[in-house]
Amino acid sequence: MQATMRRFARWHIWLGWLVGLPILMWTVTGLVMVLTPIEEVRGNHLRIEAPPVPLPAGAEIAVALPPDADRPVQSVSTRMEGGGIVTRIAYADGTSDRFRADGTRMAPFSEIEARLLVAEEIRGGDRVLSATKFAAEDVPLDFRRPMPVWQVALEDGTHVYVGSETGQIEAVRTRWWRVFDFMWGLHIMDLQTREDTSHPVLILFAMLAVCGSLFGCILMFRRRRAKRGAAA
Repeated sequence: MQATMRRFARWHIWLGWLVGLPILMWTVTGLVMVLTPIEEVRGNHLRIEAPPVPLPAGAEIAVALPPDADRPVQSVSTRMEGGGIVTRIAYADGTSDRFRADGTRMAPFSEIEARLLVAEEIRGGDRVLSATKFAAEDVPLDFRRPMPVWQVALEDGTHVYVGSETGQIEAVRTRWWRVFDFMWGLHIMDLQTREDTSHPVLILFAMLAVCGSLFGCILMFRRRRAKRGAAA
């Protein structure tokens, strides 16, 4: 029994050296991620919630799919935007089209429209440093969604992403969100995509950490017996 306990002790020491840094990293990153409520991380406190505007009584809406729209439709919605009736058709591939009440197709959002929308719906959105358009296949890491967007960068470091096709604010990325995202990448050991929560490296270190913790729990009984022997 004593030989087995000594073997567990050696394994526990070696595993401690091996997984000590990952365990410390998981603990620190977890602490950083819980310091701020998730609503603030997502920038919800910066959004200006405007009451919904009802459609005019008796409003007629005539929308037909464009000739080149051979994609499956996911949803269709109609609401008041900018004083007019706008119908949005979202396709299954993530793209979308916007139409006026008379059925005419609306052009993609321009830089001026994106800036005006941010100034209207985001607190501090009038303090803009720059506005940059990104294609669906070349979006920044802090957006990571395959859709064309305007990145409106504010003076406080916040990035507001406006869909050029949807005409809506798709995401708000504060400075703290980017810190949170980096910590999340460290936490799951995936700094490249920050989305893979089940890869061999993470699973291996997690299993080693479990083994080290289990050996530590077993060795607690050894110490208790040693104390009892010394007391006797």
